[in-house]
Amino acid sequence: MSIAWGLLGCQAGRTVPATAARAALAVAPGAPAVPQGVFNIRAFGALGDGKTDDAGALQRAIDACAAAGGGRVLVPAGGTFLAGPFDLKSRVEFCVETGATVRANPDPRVYQKSAFRANRGEGTIWMGGENLESVTLCGGGTLDGNGVSFMGAEFDDSYELKPFVGTDPRPHLLTLVGVKGLRIRDLHIRNSAYWTVHLVGCDDVAISDITLLNSLKVRNSDGIDLDHSKNVRITNCYIESGDDCICLKNRREYAEFGPCENITVTGCTMTSRSCAIKIGSENVDRIGHVVFDNCIVRASNRGVGIQNRDEGTVDNVLFSNLLVESHLFSDVWWGKAEPIYVTAYRRAPGNNKDAGWRFPPGQTEGKVGAVTNIFFSNVKCQSENGIYVSGETADKVSGIYFDQVDVLLDKVTPIAGGVYDRRPSQAAGLVPGRTAGFYFDTATNLTVRNSSVRWGPNRPAYYAHALESHGVSGLVLQNLAGESAFPTKLPAIKK
Repeated sequence: MSIAWGLLGCQAGRTVPATAARAALAVAPGAPAVPQGVFNIRAFGALGDGKTDDAGALQRAIDACAAAGGGRVLVPAGGTFLAGPFDLKSRVEFCVETGATVRANPDPRVYQKSAFRANRGEGTIWMGGENLESVTLCGGGTLDGNGVSFMGAEFDDSYELKPFVGTDPRPHLLTLVGVKGLRIRDLHIRNSAYWTVHLVGCDDVAISDITLLNSLKVRNSDGIDLDHSKNVRITNCYIESGDDCICLKNRREYAEFGPCENITVTGCTMTSRSCAIKIGSENVDRIGHVVFDNCIVRASNRGVGIQNRDEGTVDNVLFSNLLVESHLFSDVWWGKAEPIYVTAYRRAPGNNKDAGWRFPPGQTEGKVGAVTNIFFSNVKCQSENGIYVSGETADKVSGIYFDQVDVLLDKVTPIAGGVYDRRPSQAAGLVPGRTAGFYFDTATNLTVRNSSVRWGPNRPAYYAHALESHGVSGLVLQNLAGESAFPTKLPAIKK
């Protein structure tokens, strides 16, 4: 029965028992009769005037729906429903109709619950829920995090982050913990002040046909973060975010939920000032059995990134049929226009606001797990920098395969290049180096086959080889086509 409710979509719900209906009306005395199976938030006191905080009405409708055994909470068209924090419940379909907006209250004082439990330095929760089953968010309307309201001064390519004491009040738009049977579809989600859709320890998740638009100047505004979650399908989504668009990770604050695994992402288009498709950097467990297929990355800083910085491992990941376009942005954003990036370095010793939460309890330094069996197939890259693969030691990055991976390098921005970015790591962060189509440094068993490197008309002096390799054992090259950037001066391949 619970699973059926999770799949109903935004169709009319079942009949509410009379006792449940009476209970619902008791929550909001004098409200009109509740339609069968549908809990319209206006019937629970919501005004939708864009000024009054309607969080209480939203919560009353959700609670009544859950008490009735499940159904649909309707946010009707024609209003902007300002709201502070509220929680979803099991067997509730939260339906925001086309023409309706639920917008976060811009008052930072109403946000008190930390998004990361005792770690209060990385944002709060706006829409939440924990240990639930059969939850749906849908409807064609808009969830608006009101994110710019929480920012400081606007710079050329970012916003200033306001200082805080104790708790960072910036709300994550949606944080769901331990949910089984989650569906998110047909929604416009926008303007988050911090992470947008954060799913922790969730199982059996389908996200489809959402448009997620954050300001490209808001730092930490990840699109979708899968944290210790499993059996997840993301399809046909359009995402723009200042930080990572889709990110897989295992945060230490939620370590009891285990690995992040069995993830598929298909048919998505993404733009990011950080990394469009990201694995890491926080990873205290295992991330594995992951497929990204048939996706487009446009105008991003970094295209595809595996950035392992903790003791967890990454294995059995396939990236296939991708178009990747990347170029340089300022040092505010991690990345140096790498279309593909695979690294494993222990993170730097703690020296920032959340350092105590990055390492095992009682420790000030960690270690890094291995990245193995990673496959790139039919990936077409256009970028200002090349593909970068590097490990702290050669055993930390192994079994990386590039098949039909084609790279076109051309200098298209005035921002200086000739740098590789290994932040945040114990090793040097920004490392000067010649730009190669493929740059490999300290790894084992790398294969490049049926691939190519081309150079555009704009070739700065630091553009160099088609492939450059240092400290790599087991390098296999099969049918790699392409010359160096300056064929009369440099060889195509440097080992």
